[in-house]
Amino acid sequence: MEGAVIMGLGGALFEAIEFADGEITNASLRQYRVPRFLDVPPIEVVLVDRPEVEPAGAGETPIMAVAPALANAIFAATGRRLRDLPLTPQGRLA
Repeated sequence: MEGAVIMGLGGALFEAIEFADGEITNASLRQYRVPRFLDVPPIEVVLVDRPEVEPAGAGETPIMAVAPALANAIFAATGRRLRDLPLTPQGRLA
C-alpha cells in the first residue's frame, strides 16, 4: 500500500513522457522523473478489519486516490484548479 501511494505521488507530481519533434526526450530512467526518497512524506497505513466485506485489491485504490487528493488540497489552499497531470502550475513539466 505504501508503494502504491508513492507510485500515485509520482504520477500526480512528476511523471510525464516528454516529446520533441515526434521523439521521446526522456526515455531513460536518468531523465524520467520518479519520486525519490526526499520526495516522499511519512506514510501511515491503517488497515481496517472488516471481515464481512470480501477482499479486493489493496494496491489499486491508493494509486487512484493520490492525484485527486493533491489536486483538491491545492484548490483548497490556492483556489486554483489544476486538471492536468503532473500537477504543476503549467500543467506539464517545465
